[in-house]
Amino acid sequence: MTGLSTILIVVGLFLLGGIYSFVKQEMPKGLIVLLSIGATMCLAAGVLRLDVWS
Repeated sequence: MTGLSTILIVVGLFLLGGIYSFVKQEMPKGLIVLLSIGATMCLAAGVLRLDVWS
Protein backbone atom coordinates (compact mmCIF):
# COMPACT_ATOMS: atom_id res chain seq x y z
CA MET A 1 0.00 0.00 0.00
CA THR A 2 1.58 3.21 -1.12
CA GLY A 3 1.43 6.54 0.64
CA LEU A 4 -0.54 8.24 -2.13
CA SER A 5 -3.22 5.56 -2.22
CA THR A 6 -3.58 5.82 1.55
CA ILE A 7 -4.00 9.59 1.33
CA LEU A 8 -6.58 9.28 -1.46
CA ILE A 9 -8.62 6.74 0.51
CA VAL A 10 -8.51 8.84 3.68
CA VAL A 11 -9.55 11.99 1.76
CA GLY A 12 -12.38 10.03 0.11
CA LEU A 13 -13.65 8.80 3.48
CA PHE A 14 -13.37 12.32 4.89
CA LEU A 15 -15.48 13.64 2.02
CA LEU A 16 -18.06 10.90 2.64
CA GLY A 17 -18.33 12.10 6.24
CA GLY A 18 -18.81 15.65 4.94
CA ILE A 19 -21.59 14.48 2.64
CA TYR A 20 -23.40 12.83 5.54
CA SER A 21 -23.08 16.02 7.60
CA PHE A 22 -24.29 18.24 4.74
CA VAL A 23 -27.30 16.01 4.09
CA LYS A 24 -28.29 16.20 7.75
CA GLN A 25 -27.95 20.02 7.67
CA GLU A 26 -29.96 20.21 4.42
CA MET A 27 -27.22 22.03 2.52
CA PRO A 28 -27.68 22.84 -1.20
CA LYS A 29 -27.92 19.76 -3.43
CA GLY A 30 -25.24 21.05 -5.83
CA LEU A 31 -22.64 21.09 -3.06
CA ILE A 32 -23.58 17.57 -1.99
CA VAL A 33 -23.27 16.33 -5.59
CA LEU A 34 -19.83 17.92 -5.96
CA LEU A 35 -18.64 16.33 -2.71
CA SER A 36 -20.04 12.98 -3.84
CA ILE A 37 -18.15 13.15 -7.12
CA GLY A 38 -14.94 14.15 -5.34
CA ALA A 39 -15.28 11.35 -2.78
CA THR A 40 -15.95 8.77 -5.47
CA MET A 41 -12.97 9.89 -7.52
CA CYS A 42 -10.62 9.85 -4.51
CA LEU A 43 -11.76 6.42 -3.36
CA ALA A 44 -11.60 4.95 -6.86
CA ALA A 45 -8.12 6.38 -7.50
CA GLY A 46 -6.89 5.16 -4.13
CA VAL A 47 -8.19 1.64 -4.67
CA LEU A 48 -6.87 1.46 -8.22
CA ARG A 49 -3.43 2.59 -7.02
CA LEU A 50 -3.27 -0.26 -4.52
CA ASP A 51 -2.29 -2.59 -7.39
CA VAL A 52 -4.43 -5.31 -5.83
CA TRP A 53 -5.87 -6.16 -9.24
CA SER A 54 -2.49 -7.00 -10.81
